Amino acid sequence: MSWLLLAQQELFLFSLFLRKAGMTKSDPYELLGVDKNVGDADLKKAYKKMALKYHPDRNQGDKEAEKKFKEVAEAYDILSDENKRAIYDKHGHAGLDGQGGFRSSDDIFSHFSDIFGSGGGGSIFESFFGGGQGGPSKGATLRCNLNLTLLESYTGVEKTIELRRNEICSKCNGSGAKEGSKPKTCTTCKGHGEVIASQGFFSVRQTCPTCRGHGKIIDNPCTKCNASGKESKASKLKVKIPAGIEDNRRLVVFGEGDVGEAGAQRGDLHCYIHVLPHNFFSRVDDDLVCEIPVSYTQAVLGCDLEVPTFEGKIALSVPSGTQSGQVFKIPGRGFKNTQGYGVGNLLVRVVVEIPKKIGKEQEDLLRALARLEESEVTPKRKSFIDRVKEIF
Repeated sequence: MSWLLLAQQELFLFSLFLRKAGMTKSDPYELLGVDKNVGDADLKKAYKKMALKYHPDRNQGDKEAEKKFKEVAEAYDILSDENKRAIYDKHGHAGLDGQGGFRSSDDIFSHFSDIFGSGGGGSIFESFFGGGQGGPSKGATLRCNLNLTLLESYTGVEKTIELRRNEICSKCNGSGAKEGSKPKTCTTCKGHGEVIASQGFFSVRQTCPTCRGHGKIIDNPCTKCNASGKESKASKLKVKIPAGIEDNRRLVVFGEGDVGEAGAQRGDLHCYIHVLPHNFFSRVDDDLVCEIPVSYTQAVLGCDLEVPTFEGKIALSVPSGTQSGQVFKIPGRGFKNTQGYGVGNLLVRVVVEIPKKIGKEQEDLLRALARLEESEVTPKRKSFIDRVKEIF
């Protein structure tokens, strides 16, 4: 037995050991659910199915789905490349070390731009998973703007949205044909919506030019929808807004867009979130921020305050000698992170408030204090006076 054969056997046994120990990557054939003789068309079909299942827009905040989305993309990257596939079939993942891999979902969209479409991840369901040539088209994606208060973005809320969208025509029930008539099967494509065009040695599948992919011909169109099978209607939808959602985020509501063509799925609804400013609180990342005014004496001597939050008041102990602008952090009282990274903090900024007007008694006390400060100079003030003397 040659040394090369022994080395290959040892590598095979070592890979089995690593697989049992959970230290190797998953088999790309198993990930995509295909056998080793799978062709290009079936391979792409299997990848589409798995990528749709784990797509980030459908699994917002699900880290396991994000991981799977990356794994199936890497599996497809290996099996769709003739050279990589041959290397993997012979040596497994060990033969592909240092080749490929994706850093993020955006990296995947960029790498497979010819599949996902020029729009990247946002257009995946339109260009990648749509009806395609010769099939009924998925309904159009709609968009709306949603205004939320800061409290609603903190707690989450269910909103009712009013919009107009295409529904199945009530007069022809979506057939597109006039009452009393029916669509006829297209004689050019025999109802398939596609035709086979020969180009030299190759045969190319194309959308039927007669029925434009519908598979049917309507001689007597419906008077209400003019053969489209759809009509515009006012609709009310309830949309759940997750707690912690940020300003300028897009919330995708699947299957609530325009109705699709016969047999095709609805489009999606994209809600663009706008969080209105609050008169007391603000948001920085996942932290809830507020300012609390204190008097000079409270800052110097210390005090106990009640700080309002979106979940009721809480006690805050301000120590003596607190400086204006000092920030106190109260853990776990901020916004919930929508990606599953925990909860932010409440940041309380203490501001020493200087009164514009004071009474005679207050003035006498402050002047007495000022005389004491002149006779007993504090270390910081002494340092400042010393620096001034050095200049002059």
